[in-house]
Amino acid sequence: MRKNSLPLLLSVFCLQIAFGQMDLPKTQVYLLQMEKADSTYLFKHPLLLTSFNPDGYNNQPFFLSNNELLLTVGKPEEHQTDIYLLNLQRKTVLRMTKTPESEYSPKTTPDKLYFSVVRVETDAERTQRLWKYPLDRKDKGSPVFRFLRGIGYYHWIDAFRVALFNVAEVNYLSLGDLRDESTKHLAPSVGRCFATSPSGRLVFVHKITDNNWVIKAMDPETLEVEVIVKTIPGSEDFVIMPDGALLMAKGSRLFRYHPKEPGDWQEVADLKGIGITHVTRLAASNDGKLAVVNGG
Repeated sequence: MRKNSLPLLLSVFCLQIAFGQMDLPKTQVYLLQMEKADSTYLFKHPLLLTSFNPDGYNNQPFFLSNNELLLTVGKPEEHQTDIYLLNLQRKTVLRMTKTPESEYSPKTTPDKLYFSVVRVETDAERTQRLWKYPLDRKDKGSPVFRFLRGIGYYHWIDAFRVALFNVAEVNYLSLGDLRDESTKHLAPSVGRCFATSPSGRLVFVHKITDNNWVIKAMDPETLEVEVIVKTIPGSEDFVIMPDGALLMAKGSRLFRYHPKEPGDWQEVADLKGIGITHVTRLAASNDGKLAVVNGG
């Protein structure tokens, strides 16, 4: 693997406030500016985005727009996670939910009018359902599926179909349809990360065995599946860049792979110089920003 590391300087975003401990792991979210150089990327101007919650859980970034980032946030003094919206241009933090339930995995719905979440309800079974809330926060939201339970992670394919990581069915990849609440099981033992390729295919990790994880792409119309590449060993989170390249991480290092270019994964950055030692989830904007979760 080719190494192309860059020294990075740390900047701080928002105010520092101290809190106590909580059950969820401490995680922080950083923002990096990406610049493409030939067939690789340079990562510059790192910002710590979550200094407003330094001892808490900050995870699952999703770019609402080039300058707006949705996050799952759990503060140590609270017993649930909620969704927050960071405006990167104005440097503001807005709490989008404040409920007794925990919300995770925020994403916008295809019509861009709502953001959807996995909501862990307060019943005895801790039911996990997919919910949606209006972005203007004018009402208290509603379930996307009334009866479908056991949703761990998800990805919108179109206005009616949702790819689902079904924790009740041995981590099956299922296809849910809002029109009749039907589900179709497609593959067992999948990872938690989903994305859409530039060609419109659903991209996911298939954990075939403990030591054999591969990234696959599925045509949502024909359900035909193609193997793209093996994952970085032990890593399951990835992001697809606007040019179709994949980014994954291992520890402090970032790796790039493009299906249309020769060769294997190539190391493009090492972030340990700014204290990022365990990269997990990643999110990319259309204008060259990369959100990186450290820890978790």
